[in-house]
Amino acid sequence: MNTPVKDEYRLKDKVKLTLRVNYFSSLFAIILGFLCLYVLDITEILPYAFFVFGTINLLNTLAFNTHRNLTITYNITSIVALISATFITLFSGGINSPFIFVLALIVFTGYVTTKLYGKVYLYINMLIVCLLYIESLPEYTMAYNVVPEASRNLFSFLSILFSVYLLGGVLGKNLLKAHHNLYKSRNEIEKRIMEKETLLREVHHRVKNNLQTVSSLLSLQSRNLEDKKMKSIIKSSQNRVISMAMVHEMLYMREDLSKIEYKSYVEELSEFLVRSLKGSDSKIKVNIDIPDIKLGIDTAIPLGLLINEAITNALKYGITDQNEGEISIAIHQGENNEYILKIGDNGIGFPETINHKTTKSLGLKLIYNLARQLKGSISRDLTKKGTNYIIKFCEVGKQFQSVA
Repeated sequence: MNTPVKDEYRLKDKVKLTLRVNYFSSLFAIILGFLCLYVLDITEILPYAFFVFGTINLLNTLAFNTHRNLTITYNITSIVALISATFITLFSGGINSPFIFVLALIVFTGYVTTKLYGKVYLYINMLIVCLLYIESLPEYTMAYNVVPEASRNLFSFLSILFSVYLLGGVLGKNLLKAHHNLYKSRNEIEKRIMEKETLLREVHHRVKNNLQTVSSLLSLQSRNLEDKKMKSIIKSSQNRVISMAMVHEMLYMREDLSKIEYKSYVEELSEFLVRSLKGSDSKIKVNIDIPDIKLGIDTAIPLGLLINEAITNALKYGITDQNEGEISIAIHQGENNEYILKIGDNGIGFPETINHKTTKSLGLKLIYNLARQLKGSISRDLTKKGTNYIIKFCEVGKQFQSVA
């Protein structure tokens, strides 16, 4: 399984930071060991603790090139550093030792690696600090300061220098560099996203224009026909194309390029269909009850086509001539992210014996096929006057497909 790109970059930064800290701390520990022996005149415990830590940590860091497991490398380093720092602190003044700051450094590196490790080492080090304080009390003193009186100021100076350089010169510097790279990468990603959004917006715009061109061609074609039935078929096809064009137009006009506000879409679509089929002075009332829901394009287009067919059938066959009538469209969210569409009219309706399998009506077949494409179920509501449907569907997570 491949590592995601952003996680791969993050892992590389952690590896680079951990290895750099390990190499520097190993080198400085060995140097401090020699300084303890030959400059500070410290012959007990401390130089050997520095040598042991430096050697083990260096070997552990080199071993990373073989096993490539950062967790193993970090944990071995942290445990050895914790033990070594505790011993050095204990035998160089205890709670008053300047080397105690290295314990805080271990916590810091823990948080750089992961939040969990940081929290674990924070509590461990707080416990060690508490124990060091208890050990400093006269009645509990077990260790003694092995640093000669004459060398204590110089030892304090070297210990603080060691801590400050690791914190600032290694950890701080590399964290700042990683932050700069992350900031630079984020700006590049944002730029690419903006470019893709612009391109996607342009695609929606061109698709909308192409669909409008198809609609215009169908309109021109219908003008040359004298057969009313053929004109009606072409008009229905034209409306289907326009219902799809509306989706792309809404995506083009809005900030969110992945989803559209469906209530406004249904309002525009129903208004267009009533005006197209019944004229601008019709007495048809459309009742829309849709909450503020947003649907993706893979759901919006087939659902829009379904609503288009239901409204078209209602206007052509249910509510005849210029009679007054009502069309109701309601969408509500059910359980398990399911949506329920109730759509119908109060027209003359059609017999129960007629269904999508027996009828020759393309519109009725499309309604059932589109419901199936939405991975939903469809049933007629026979308790109401006219033709009414109850469609249950879910968001479609795949590309828009043919309804044939």
